Amino acid sequence: MSTEESSASIEAVALLQDPIRRRLYEHVAAADHDVSRDEAAEAAEIKRPLAAFHLDKLAEAGLLDTVFRRPEGKTGPGSGRPAKFYRRAEAEFAISLPARDYRTLATVLAEVTEHAGLEDAVAAAAAQHGPSVAGRDVMDALRERGYEPYLDGAVIRLRNCPFHRLAVDFPPLVCGMNLALLEGPAAEAGWTARMDPAPGRCCVSLSKTNTD
Repeated sequence: MSTEESSASIEAVALLQDPIRRRLYEHVAAADHDVSRDEAAEAAEIKRPLAAFHLDKLAEAGLLDTVFRRPEGKTGPGSGRPAKFYRRAEAEFAISLPARDYRTLATVLAEVTEHAGLEDAVAAAAAQHGPSVAGRDVMDALRERGYEPYLDGAVIRLRNCPFHRLAVDFPPLVCGMNLALLEGPAAEAGWTARMDPAPGRCCVSLSKTNTD
């Protein structure tokens, strides 16, 4: 990580020390849709102008992305100007003091693994490093690992992939490793982990195991 990247990460993370900004960010990050200023203000229990100010500060820091569109149900010439909505940014922020570059190391190892055809060995090793669910709720275990789980009917979906950057560059390798990480803990908790890729979320989902 360069000095400029580290400085940008520190500034971005520092913004979240403010409790209002942190509540706003967490609400937008957890939403499965673009969030309006009105919705964010209501969620944070603050006035709309204050919510707009803090949301824009988060967007300026790269923590949120913005999109302009008309609210649903409003079309035509009389629908007014497009409103501003917010979503979590794709950018990643990390702080390492002193500077470390684990991303390059991970990329090199992933390239070697793919070239050597070691995917099965990686999956076998990953199976030994899944989240611990012994005596715990599986949602809590997934949350601690950064997956940001949420229930979608009878399915646990994972809003975040902790390995997103590498998964984009090495999808078969990293998604296969991710599945191997979660299969054992999921089975222990009575769930079945399976590949279920879709835009905007992790490639793995969990369904309740049929015990009939």
